[in-house]
Amino acid sequence: MTLRLNFLFCLITLLIQANPGVSHPNTTWLNTKGYGPDSPKYWILFKAKDQSVRPALSEMAITRRRAQNFPLDETDQPVSVDYLNQLKQEGVQPLNKSRWLNAVSARLTTSQYAQVAALPFVAGIQAIDPAIIITSIGNPDGSRSTSPHMAPVMTQIQASDFAQAGLTGRFVNIGVIDAGFFGADSANALKHVFAREGVKRVRDYVNDKKTHGDLFHTLETMSDFHGTEVLAAIAGSDPIENTQYGLATDATFYLARTDQGNREYRGEEDNWVAAMEWMDSLGVRLINTSLGYAKGMSNPKENYEPRQMDGHTSLISRAAQIAADKKGILIVVSAGNEGDDRSWRIISTPADAQGVLAIGATNARLWNRIGYSSIGPESLPYMKPNVSCFSLYGTSLSAPVITGFAACIMQANPKLTNKEVMAIIEKSSHLYPYGNNYVGYGVPQASRAISLLRNQPLPATARSVKASGKSFTLPVSTEESVVSVFHKKDAMHILQQEAMKVSNGKLALRRSTGEKQTTIDLKTEVIEVIWE
Repeated sequence: MTLRLNFLFCLITLLIQANPGVSHPNTTWLNTKGYGPDSPKYWILFKAKDQSVRPALSEMAITRRRAQNFPLDETDQPVSVDYLNQLKQEGVQPLNKSRWLNAVSARLTTSQYAQVAALPFVAGIQAIDPAIIITSIGNPDGSRSTSPHMAPVMTQIQASDFAQAGLTGRFVNIGVIDAGFFGADSANALKHVFAREGVKRVRDYVNDKKTHGDLFHTLETMSDFHGTEVLAAIAGSDPIENTQYGLATDATFYLARTDQGNREYRGEEDNWVAAMEWMDSLGVRLINTSLGYAKGMSNPKENYEPRQMDGHTSLISRAAQIAADKKGILIVVSAGNEGDDRSWRIISTPADAQGVLAIGATNARLWNRIGYSSIGPESLPYMKPNVSCFSLYGTSLSAPVITGFAACIMQANPKLTNKEVMAIIEKSSHLYPYGNNYVGYGVPQASRAISLLRNQPLPATARSVKASGKSFTLPVSTEESVVSVFHKKDAMHILQQEAMKVSNGKLALRRSTGEKQTTIDLKTEVIEVIWE
């Protein structure tokens, strides 16, 4: 298996072409803690905590929790210092600590594994294999992009409606967890963010010796552009080109680099969890993560399988669910780019967690699923992806668009909980309530979100009709000559999507084998055909 990194990212033209003093990519690597790529890494899970220790949170975070009615609990307390000291006595050096999971990550030899497993305070050990593939980071086709492609999505989601309402993400703190932010402070699309000191704190979990400036000025691999692109898709605006790339132009940002891109296989989900907890400790309640983890473990016994994308098997999905249920954090996650991979096809973790907002990608014209966008597993009892929007170059660029959408909602009503914001985004989407496991509830619409925020009734844009037999002629009112049709085996799961021509104001539907429902997507109206 290979990681698709043979590309330039789609906003690279927004960056400076040369930067004196920039470090260049290496061809070999050794992480900052002195271990090579073959040293196995594990989660060590503990049995208990010291209840007398104060929560490891800032006053801002505690205030936010109280305001949102999320009580402090033992998941806010740090892991036991006594346990850490006993591990060190065994010659084990913890890498990352997780108060949510009550665990630490560490590299263990075979003998250390046995010694640690026998310790009375250890509840279990779980592998973090170095062969986890990051699924959302690259262009799906491996191509090189040379011009920005984010602007069209602003029309699709009705960005101008938020602008007219004065919603720009002001006063909203956004965390971005990604693979690098090279050149962010010199990108034309982000100059307004840095000019107002909108990036408050940064942290590099791959190289903890890097300073604030190093994260922006040291290029280790081409994937270090990725977080810059994501940031631009959340908050980008280029006055020279008179182009808006993201919705949250006035938001405040906290950035974390958790993945290193100059080696083929990475297993750094412990960095991801650590970054989540760091942002939570600072009071951040909206986080974008355009990284997804799926297949690829070298030991078959420890390999993720599609059936394990169930929302609770992976520890990062468990952490994401804790963030949603106990910390009040809205996590916006890219669904993944494996839709064309017949051996996988489905979303990656942590997009499988019920509490996160998983974002797929649509085509520009028809708003149905673009081929690479990962689909929701049929085994899940809930909808995944939740919503979608246009992105030519991966779900890692559709997720930040919806992060900006969420920031506008949170600015409009800061008292909303993460789940209430999530519900507004879903209900504002153009297919609601007739979603599916290809595009979720479809494309969020700013005009509908604003109506929901104002407690105004939504226009009647959804209806159902009953049909029988093998075919059905449906009158439709649309200016579109071709529309999307989703053939479904039940209310949620797709048999196939189809582009159908409208002839004389009618659609000639033919029922497929096993088809129970059919969704007709007219963009401004959705019709659900229920076959009897």
